[in-house]
Amino acid sequence: MDALSGAGPRRARGLGAAGPGSSCRAARPPAPWARFSAWLECVCVVTFDLELGQALELVYPNDFRLTDKEKSSICYLSFPDSHSGCLGDTQFSFRMRQCGGQRSPWHANDRHYHSRAPVALQREPAHYFGYVYFRQVKDSSVKRGYFQKSLVLVSRLPFVQLFQALLSLIAPEYFDKLAPCLEAVCSEIDQWPVPMPGQTLNLPVMGVVVQNLLPAPMVLASVHELDLFSCLQPLRFCCDFRPYFTIHDSEFKEFTTRTQAPPNVVLGVTNPFFIKTLQHWPHILRVGEPKMSGDLPKQVKLKKPSRLKTLDTKPGLYTAYTAYLHRDKALLKRLLKGVQKKRPSDVQSALLRRHLLELTQSFIIPLEHYMASLMPLQKSITPWKTPPQIRPFSQDDFLRSLEHAGPQLTCILKGDWLGLYRRFFKSPHFDGWYRQRHKEMALKLEALHLEAICEANIETWMKDKSEVEVVDLVLKLREKLVRAQGHQLPVKEATLQRAQLYIETVIGSLPKDLQAVLCPP
Repeated sequence: MDALSGAGPRRARGLGAAGPGSSCRAARPPAPWARFSAWLECVCVVTFDLELGQALELVYPNDFRLTDKEKSSICYLSFPDSHSGCLGDTQFSFRMRQCGGQRSPWHANDRHYHSRAPVALQREPAHYFGYVYFRQVKDSSVKRGYFQKSLVLVSRLPFVQLFQALLSLIAPEYFDKLAPCLEAVCSEIDQWPVPMPGQTLNLPVMGVVVQNLLPAPMVLASVHELDLFSCLQPLRFCCDFRPYFTIHDSEFKEFTTRTQAPPNVVLGVTNPFFIKTLQHWPHILRVGEPKMSGDLPKQVKLKKPSRLKTLDTKPGLYTAYTAYLHRDKALLKRLLKGVQKKRPSDVQSALLRRHLLELTQSFIIPLEHYMASLMPLQKSITPWKTPPQIRPFSQDDFLRSLEHAGPQLTCILKGDWLGLYRRFFKSPHFDGWYRQRHKEMALKLEALHLEAICEANIETWMKDKSEVEVVDLVLKLREKLVRAQGHQLPVKEATLQRAQLYIETVIGSLPKDLQAVLCPP
């Protein structure tokens, strides 16, 4: 804990307002805080003011600019919105839309990171994630009788477990000593290596090493940390989602209006007010303590929205839709048995996640196989012709293929698989999946074309070509080389070296005036 135990009292630089007796030992590293900003946008402290309500006490680094709308959202989203109160320490997360404030610089490793990280773990371009540690304890020295404050880490990365573990180290020390020593912690974070997918990183802070494996399916799904979206891998959740949402949110009217169909968004709420406000939504999941009566717990049974009363507190999934697949009663009994035997919640969650992951994989494998069949054969890719196009996706052809290559080959669950696929085709998730897969295939096609060029005899090709055709080849090869070196094309290093050699060979065959144009000094 040496990082937070300064030797003598002095005002921390760059932290804004600080309370009496504040101390901090570390000096702020020089700008631009490149490694810090690879992990976090800023750190905020939100306190409760008797006159203002929730108020932003400080933002660090102090030169990070948030709009007034973003500041207001952070203030409201950093305090629990519940009638029952939250005495003690509470951790949760939220996601909010960026409103035109400062953007982090594009880091050199971002393109490489995005090329290797699962889509669910990529940096958000238009949203902030907020990771909150809230403390509410009785304090007779405070006029209202309670100490209420939140420490918030603001990031574009959905690393829920990592940042919550980090907060569990930082926040108690910060609250107990009431000293703005965030500067010291941020200085340590600025020494961390940049995020690297597929590697286990040992991240030191406050004398403790926080170990994190990247990537891992840690996408936040609700205010209760129901890790549902990670179970959709390799599908990406392509709609908006707010792990924690309050009535004070700037988008409250947009999401709760009844003048149009409910938006494609998942909201995590704790205020009972939403039970009535959102009872017209097609899906409502109420989370609560399970009851052990009957063969199956009631919370796993589907209920019609019309049965959801304003004061109904029973847990359950209320939906206007009919399930396409039959329930896995064996799994439900295993989960119920685990509740009866007080099996650890993380083990229960692992059982459920594994089931959903396997179910999603059975659903997606036929789509992947069909998509792969649309790719041109490698033998049809020749070096000096434009590569053939990827064939269009035909829903009817795909559905016909399910008879002999459908999910029934890998999944024992029965049901209306055809109906499920037809509904999937109408959702934003299919469009997102198809666009991503088509992009990947197009890059692969371009990489194969580059490899075909590099394996061909360039001297033979140039013999009967005009200068215009040769210059055109140079320009196209350069463009492909730039894209490949930017990790947009999946090609080997040897291919890149061969392409560079070809460019030099082709330019060397041209007259001196053209060489000067293509290779200016």
